[in-house]
Amino acid sequence: MNRFIPIALFLSAMLLAGCSASHPESVSATAPQKISVSTAPATSRTVPASFEETGTFAADETSDIAPLVPGRVLTTPVNVGDFVKQGQVVCELDHRDAELRLEQARAQLNEATSAMHQAQSRIGLSADAKFDPNSVPEVAAARANYESAQAQARLAAADARRYENLVASGDVSRSAFDKAHTQQETADAQANAARQQYQAALNGARQGFGAVESAQAALAAAQAQLAQAEKGLADTTIRAPFDGNITARPVAAGEYVGMNNKIATIVRMGSLKLQLQTPEQRAAQAKIGMAVEARVAAYPDRVFTGKVTAIDASVDPASRVFIVEARFDNGGSQLRPGMFAKARVLLPGGETAVFVPRTAVLRDKTTDSNQVYVVDNGKARLRVVVLGDADGDQIRIASGLTGSESVAVNHLSELYDGAVVEARH
Repeated sequence: MNRFIPIALFLSAMLLAGCSASHPESVSATAPQKISVSTAPATSRTVPASFEETGTFAADETSDIAPLVPGRVLTTPVNVGDFVKQGQVVCELDHRDAELRLEQARAQLNEATSAMHQAQSRIGLSADAKFDPNSVPEVAAARANYESAQAQARLAAADARRYENLVASGDVSRSAFDKAHTQQETADAQANAARQQYQAALNGARQGFGAVESAQAALAAAQAQLAQAEKGLADTTIRAPFDGNITARPVAAGEYVGMNNKIATIVRMGSLKLQLQTPEQRAAQAKIGMAVEARVAAYPDRVFTGKVTAIDASVDPASRVFIVEARFDNGGSQLRPGMFAKARVLLPGGETAVFVPRTAVLRDKTTDSNQVYVVDNGKARLRVVVLGDADGDQIRIASGLTGSESVAVNHLSELYDGAVVEARH
């Protein structure tokens, strides 16, 4: 029996050793190690009062350019992204038909001009003179003849009256009186005939002027046709309606386009409109003329400034928001239509805001949150915060801090909630 005692003692020793190796913490515990960190105070200061909204930039003006006449595309001398000036050619259509119509209109104008000059010359009317029928040579001659015949008739009438008195007193014979009376009747007949000739000449002159008026109307019609033909030729050259950038050019040389086809799209980018989706509770705060600060992802460190220029008069009953429109100068074309922006509308007066150094903020990708570590009584306490705008090397804490805390600014990746720290200022 004694020979089994060493074996039993050996097995007991091995069992105790295995149990001791599998539970090392149960045997002894180490004190937590302090993490040395630098701290900075959270500060409070007064900043302009504001409210934040999001929106999308839109072009000041956008135009889908379409041709005024159908035709085949000859050239498209602009490409997407090009900046064009007002009046610059963006497309040329085949203009041979338009040139032929213009030549035909010019020939018709020359013909109408010649016909009008002939009609004027027939009545002796100069180009710039007003029509006076008595100035027509035929009318003037007939009028002179009529006036002469009237004078002869008046003279014959006077002679007849004198002979009538003389025959009554017996100073002239009855035959002399009859002769004077016959001469009066002849003169009256000649005056009447001259008057009829004068009236006929007047009517002829007026008819001649009617022909002039018809020729003038035909000339005006020919001039209108010429202007239309000139416009038709000009319409084959499509030009930019204003200064802007080409954002689309869906046609190419050789294509046939109609008047409902889009040749190009041009946007004016000298200034842009930011349309902010604003909750209805802000309706009493938003005013035209308020300053607006906007940030876009393309320029994260830059603040663009504009001002409110329009406020929608109605609230969308479905979303309970209204549109606040702000205009931004875009002389450098850094902003582009369609960009998403976070904007802050500055209100009258001020409000207290809390700021910490940028280095105090830790971005946790797992929870998609921003965090800071507040150092209190030698321990790090995790705070989830909402960030506001940056101001140099400081960043605003919209919520999560009161402004009386001290925050860690380095070794953030080593910290955890409750970590023992040694703070250095």
